[in-house]
Amino acid sequence: MFAAPPSLETEVFAELPAIYRQPRSSRWTEANRGGAAVHSFLEGPSFDRDGNLYVVDIAHGRIFRVSPDGRFDLVAEYDGEPNGLKIHRDGRIFVADYRNGLMLLDAEKGSVTPILHGRWSEHFKGINDLFFAANGDLYFTDQGQTGLQDATGRVYRLTADGRLDKLIDTVPSPNGLVTDAAGTALLVAVTRGNCIWRIPLLPDGTTTKVGLFIQLSGGLGGPDGLAVDAAGNLAVAHAGLGSVWIFDPFGEPLWRIRSCTGRLTTNLAYGGADGRSLFVTESETGTILRAKLPVEGKPMFSHR
Repeated sequence: MFAAPPSLETEVFAELPAIYRQPRSSRWTEANRGGAAVHSFLEGPSFDRDGNLYVVDIAHGRIFRVSPDGRFDLVAEYDGEPNGLKIHRDGRIFVADYRNGLMLLDAEKGSVTPILHGRWSEHFKGINDLFFAANGDLYFTDQGQTGLQDATGRVYRLTADGRLDKLIDTVPSPNGLVTDAAGTALLVAVTRGNCIWRIPLLPDGTTTKVGLFIQLSGGLGGPDGLAVDAAGNLAVAHAGLGSVWIFDPFGEPLWRIRSCTGRLTTNLAYGGADGRSLFVTESETGTILRAKLPVEGKPMFSHR
């Protein structure tokens, strides 16, 4: 165990406007929010080349673009459950859709089209988040309703040349993921285990000796989105605890970033003019928070 790290404060960068805040239920809220009517559930922040921040609303099948001055614009609304979003270095916008699989967003047309529904003839359980490695490989988690009662969540890699590999299929609720600074291991948020796993990436494309890298506690959920900066520090959005933890490359805590709004800190992305700000989706209140880091927070892999 380590001593409690110093705290950093957040501010509200942007807030979902009233026009997009009509509370209602959906298939997703019935399964995941006890049927409650909610205005949104923001996730999947990712910056484009122009500094716009894209976020998804899994509850109501919406994708928003947030300008550098915090203005929300609705880009797409469709029959789906977008849970994660990442932008390829070539500008393509990929969406992890819990219901429909891996999707591609055309922001100009406002359309979302499928890329991959499953592996072989088997549909995914419900994919959650995704991450592009430096070599163009796409990693994503297939979470579904897995947890400690059903440790069958999966982690996949879609190689740059189109091959789909199942790396592991014994994870109790895999969620956000990133590679480490060296690109030799995948770090995966295991939400219901309240921990971060380290999955070695071997030269032949397989993995072995998967280990527990960080054990967390508390909250009503667990670790959700992850991000790694240029120094190899790991940022962990702890859903249900209203916090983001920053760990050094060896897993020692550096800072705790506290939400100034709700407790559902679900995902995060580095951005800002100097790359030293962390932007966090707080899904309870439909806000995007911003925290200034005392060290450079430039992401490792950037299309900008």
